[in-house]
Amino acid sequence: MSAAASSTASWPQATDGEIAAINLESARRHAWMRFRQDPTLPDIAEAIVDMERLRIQFAGDVEALDRLEALAARLSDAEESFRAALVQAEVASTGHRFADATMHLARATVLGAPREAADRQALAIDQARGMELDRVLDARRRIARAGARLEDLVPLGAVLADLERFTEAEAVYRQAFDAYAGTSPFPPAWVCFQLGMLWGELNPVPDLNLAARWYRRAIAYVPVYVRARVHLAEIHANQGRTDDAEALLLPVLSSSDPEVRWRLADVLIAQERFEEAEAQLEAARFGFEKLLETHLLAFADHAAEFYASSGNNLKRALELARANIANRPTRHALQQAHAIVSKAEVTTAATQAKASHVQVPE
Repeated sequence: MSAAASSTASWPQATDGEIAAINLESARRHAWMRFRQDPTLPDIAEAIVDMERLRIQFAGDVEALDRLEALAARLSDAEESFRAALVQAEVASTGHRFADATMHLARATVLGAPREAADRQALAIDQARGMELDRVLDARRRIARAGARLEDLVPLGAVLADLERFTEAEAVYRQAFDAYAGTSPFPPAWVCFQLGMLWGELNPVPDLNLAARWYRRAIAYVPVYVRARVHLAEIHANQGRTDDAEALLLPVLSSSDPEVRWRLADVLIAQERFEEAEAQLEAARFGFEKLLETHLLAFADHAAEFYASSGNNLKRALELARANIANRPTRHALQQAHAIVSKAEVTTAATQAKASHVQVPE
């Protein structure tokens, strides 16, 4: 067992996660009220972007993308400034519209944006797209050495994981724990989730028990953590613990993230509750398609995974995987597309073989 999972002594203490989620929602609503009164107030738009991104990350509130786009448009109408352009770039990047984000950054630079702010966003875009990761790694190391803060160390751990340097990535995530001196539960929950992903999804030799421990810890920090619940439920389902998986998903069924209903459908199928499963699959399908209409690039990868499995539409899956690769040719995106192509080839071959053995009545 990894020391990262076996020892709780170094886990940061934090505010109760349910209280923190309530406080976040209260602060978000208040900030929006102020923004609507005067969108040019200093730092208010930036604060809303941060809070809405937390809603997306932890509560699965995908409708926040619509709110963010409305915010960026309103601020741009209110003032022509590098600040407005930087906010537009941040919002576009959140929706994985990286070409738009790069365009907004260029305009922000022309309008006089501080170089550090523009460079920070450009670095995040390059990392998200899997571009020049060795250069990104060097930059992330310099930033981490300068401040050694959790918010700088987690992106460093993520790029190490992207480069498949998993032992180093775990060490950096542990360093992020040690560096955290705040009281909010969201940052340490984020680290726990990254470690769960590291051992459950990214490592070619997964350790699902270890990943599950990290996901459970993330949920202990933030009980509403939808993505952690989804990933832990998937592990439980694969281990035949379908009741545990269902118990994890039901409390977050109201989330606007369609993956919750997709994973619940898989659990219901395993329990042979086929009619209920079909209703959840249809809801997931509707949810994905609704999101793809307005935020294709943000959800192409998850929707491709859905259609390649429970959604049962390999043509749609491949279409979405190709859109994802065109936008961000990361290793994961390429591996996903290759897996879908291979599955489609196997399915086609099996169909042809079956057809060749069909007896045609005289």
